[in-house]
Amino acid sequence: MFVFKAAVVGAGTMGGEIAQAIAAAGIPVVLKDVDRRRVDAGLERAREVTARRLGKRTGMTREEVDAATDELVGRIAGATTYDGFGDVDLVVEAVPERIEVKQAVFAELDVVTPGRAILASNTSALSVSEIADATSRPDRVCGLHFFHPASVMALLEVVEGDRTSPETVTAAINFAQAIRKQPIVSADAPGFVVNRILVAALSEAVRAQEDGGLSIASVDAGLEERHVAPIGPFALMDRLGLDTVLGVGEHLLAAYGPERFHVHEGLRRLVGEGRLGAKTGGGFYADGAPRLPGVAEADADELAELFTLKLLVEACLVLEEGVAQSRAIDLGLMAGAGLDPRRGILPPLLRADVEGLDVMLADLEQAAERHGERFAPPGILRRLVAQGRLGQKSGQGFFPWPRPDKGFADGPVTLETRGDLAIAWLRDPPANAISPATIEALRRVWDHVAGSGVRSLVIASGNPLLFSAGADLKELTTLDGVGASAFLESANALLGDMADGDVMTIAAVNGIAYGGGCELAMACDVRIAASSALFAQPEIGLGLIPGFGGTQRLARLVGASKALEMNLTGDAITGEEAFEFGLAAQVVDDHELLDAALAWARRLAGQAPLAVARIKRVSAAADLDEGLAAEQAAFAEVFASDDAEEGIDAFLGRRRPRWRGR
Repeated sequence: MFVFKAAVVGAGTMGGEIAQAIAAAGIPVVLKDVDRRRVDAGLERAREVTARRLGKRTGMTREEVDAATDELVGRIAGATTYDGFGDVDLVVEAVPERIEVKQAVFAELDVVTPGRAILASNTSALSVSEIADATSRPDRVCGLHFFHPASVMALLEVVEGDRTSPETVTAAINFAQAIRKQPIVSADAPGFVVNRILVAALSEAVRAQEDGGLSIASVDAGLEERHVAPIGPFALMDRLGLDTVLGVGEHLLAAYGPERFHVHEGLRRLVGEGRLGAKTGGGFYADGAPRLPGVAEADADELAELFTLKLLVEACLVLEEGVAQSRAIDLGLMAGAGLDPRRGILPPLLRADVEGLDVMLADLEQAAERHGERFAPPGILRRLVAQGRLGQKSGQGFFPWPRPDKGFADGPVTLETRGDLAIAWLRDPPANAISPATIEALRRVWDHVAGSGVRSLVIASGNPLLFSAGADLKELTTLDGVGASAFLESANALLGDMADGDVMTIAAVNGIAYGGGCELAMACDVRIAASSALFAQPEIGLGLIPGFGGTQRLARLVGASKALEMNLTGDAITGEEAFEFGLAAQVVDDHELLDAALAWARRLAGQAPLAVARIKRVSAAADLDEGLAAEQAAFAEVFASDDAEEGIDAFLGRRRPRWRGR
């Protein structure tokens, strides 16, 4: 499923910004609303956002900014009817958050769009499955929940309805990446992932303010100063719009009950008075001053504890109920709520791992005694603690944690030995890029393992959010043809030794494994995929071809037709699809990935070494070396081309490439 043309229904602030984000990726888009004035306002919003973002770039004159803005906004066609919808591939609905309105829009879209088109709702809380009931194609309906402001916020929740097909989810993920958003997948549950977890924690802050007559300024300042939130709850609600916050809060209150969610009475009153926050000139604050009564100073430490514990409780419940995986939960709160470790603010599962799951369990038990059942420790937390999975200090919690051997603790690849098993940890932030230094470090680890008596080697990532984003493009641009060829030869020699050796290799793939990262995984004997894993060979988008065996090993694993498709489109496939096509041997929940990989390692370590080596060698014998040699020669030729230079420059410059065919 490819998106060559899109549409947005609803030309309010959110709709205009969604249209701008799509157009900025080079995709023509129709922006439709029943009110021509709203259409014009939406187009103007897209123009303002574009001009502002382009104006921040260095080296562009005012005339160049204006010309580029005109070009981008020219990709957006305003409409008050469904003219232009007959050839769209995807529609994003962004109308008011009322189920009957959304169902009416989707019933219309079902008639005026091609049967192949994906119909997506930007709902922040309503049921995607109920919205899909208004159509004859529920398998092609999903949620695409953009976060405000859509032109800036990186997160995009892909919501899977009860009948949404896997193909639709994959297409939505690839669309999200095409428009430069970070997708996470959520099941269709009230509040999805980020809003549900964040509003649960905000409920504790606003409940404490009401019960204690606290100054809202002290509540906001306390949470910010304790580095548990990037912006205080009342300031955040003003920024988001109090009517929007109230709608989400009421929905979650009805779905989960007053023990878990609390709606501030002052919020209801302000919305009733038409004071909706920044968009109306004032909400909880007006001219920087608090509007609500309350003078007592908040106990920042107690408030921060309540906030972080409630974040953890709701995050655990989201994980326990199968709404989202651990990576999606923390990544979503990082990208959508600003809980970013780079700013000293940890998302809930990562924080629990760092502080210790046993410590967090004890804190929750004490909080439940003081404040009631809403702080009762979830079952998954109790289970992990009972299993001895205590987080960073034990090497495994919600995420795996490296504990490298002495002498192998530094560099982009570290080694951890566990008897006759070992783990090679990819640890080169931020993306575990495959560079000459990475290959050199992995070679050192491999040579040590091959001569040490270790029978199985797991290759895993020390970054809980990804496996490897692929080759280091910035470093590649510093290599000439000879340097690039030498890099390819050393990488392929290493991967060849891994394939031929009597040490079994198991790739534990969490998050994205793109390009060289995917090829590293394919060179392993077995691949175990986390549910959040994504595999792709996106080199074609850079004007390049795979260089570490992607044209050869991929075809052996998934078949010639699927391999050709992946290499020619560059689109990602999910962990489930990787299992279906034979790229992965097993798909497991994110927090079970390392245990599953180690179980495979233990099983394979018990096999006869000589038989293992011969089976591996014979299985890979059929002209692989000849194919790899042809791939390397083709890569060297393409790497030296003008198109490759243009593709890499465009990627680094965040623009579309202009191919010349030379």
